[in-house]
Amino acid sequence: MDAAIGQQLSHCRSCGSTQLQPVVNLGEQPFANSLLHSMDEGEKRFPLELCYCEACSLVQLTYTPDPKDLFSNYLWVTGTSSTARREALRFCESALARATSKPDFVIEIASNDGTFLRPFQAKGIEILGIDPAKNLADKANAEGVPTVCGFYGEDAAKSIRDERGAADIVFARNVLPHVANLQSFLKGIAISIGDQGLAVIEVHDGGKILEGLQYDSIYHEHLCYFTLKTLEALLRRVGLQVVDVDVGPIGGGALLVFARKPGVSSKPSVALFAAREEAASANSFASWKAFGKRVRQHREQLSALLIERAGCGRRTVGYGASARSSTMLNFCGVTSELVSEIADAAPLKQGLFTAGTRIPIRSPDDVFASTPDTVLLLAWNFRDEIVDLLRRTYKFRGQVIYPLPGQPTVETLLGDAPWA
Repeated sequence: MDAAIGQQLSHCRSCGSTQLQPVVNLGEQPFANSLLHSMDEGEKRFPLELCYCEACSLVQLTYTPDPKDLFSNYLWVTGTSSTARREALRFCESALARATSKPDFVIEIASNDGTFLRPFQAKGIEILGIDPAKNLADKANAEGVPTVCGFYGEDAAKSIRDERGAADIVFARNVLPHVANLQSFLKGIAISIGDQGLAVIEVHDGGKILEGLQYDSIYHEHLCYFTLKTLEALLRRVGLQVVDVDVGPIGGGALLVFARKPGVSSKPSVALFAAREEAASANSFASWKAFGKRVRQHREQLSALLIERAGCGRRTVGYGASARSSTMLNFCGVTSELVSEIADAAPLKQGLFTAGTRIPIRSPDDVFASTPDTVLLLAWNFRDEIVDLLRRTYKFRGQVIYPLPGQPTVETLLGDAPWA
């Protein structure tokens, strides 16, 4: 179903039902990646509220922003993260292991800087990336990853297939939740893979969001929060069958679904994952209503933790000006009085200010040169990578606040904090 841009949702994005129930309201928030160039720059805010479809169990946003406002210029560069680069290698082997034969042509939708296409290219496979962000498409092309700048759907799929033929593998990592017209997007994938190809779709696992209280993954770019049940039902509507399931580490817990045209037997992994999902009540409205209550409790605990440190003269900085951190910072009312600045390794973000909360973003070298007392690990989904960096590169001796998953926890790195 196509949702009206800029309007309140009237029907489910997947099944079209009008049986939508509220889950949690995170308030009026700016777009998470709309970083500011100055402290006094104006910005717009939009509703950020989650609802649940009683007919098909899909959890989704109630508001649909214009995708051109969100994706035409994008600040997250996949290759910035060493975790993502390692995962790209694993992902390539995982996809190839499920292909019927060595592929000749692989397409990635929302390919960013091409990090996940490079391992296929290194094996001599023809590749093509598609991404709506001109800055990233230009970067990928300049670095030798053929990339088309544009949005993907049925028309784009037909055009590419007419010119290049069907692809053996088409993968779309962390893009389906961004799509307003779900069925057009997935019908495009069905066109691209032909009769024999493999589709690989990666989404943030809704069950992990529920279990780990990962409400920071809720922002305007992510219109839907899929479980295997809701994704499988959507794929069936466009003539695709789930044949295998895997999990990944990116984003706090990813669900990878492998799909083909009907007629192929599904592996036992599909039924096993579905059974675990059912046992965890991941598709229950009661579970999601309880999630909303826990979110509000989390805000109280994190705010109290930061206010206590500021009141004692302890300086807290953040690490990772990620899109997901924007939701938490705005919902919890965190400003530069509580978190003085945020370290981020992405050069495109340095020198800017966070959306809504207007906290300055600087390079990690600059932030840790001033020896902060506490680090709020905003990019907690890259916890191991960042903590190792703090220990080895910056010799950080203070405390780290892990805001998620679950309720906030605190750890002292390499001994007592300077203020202890």
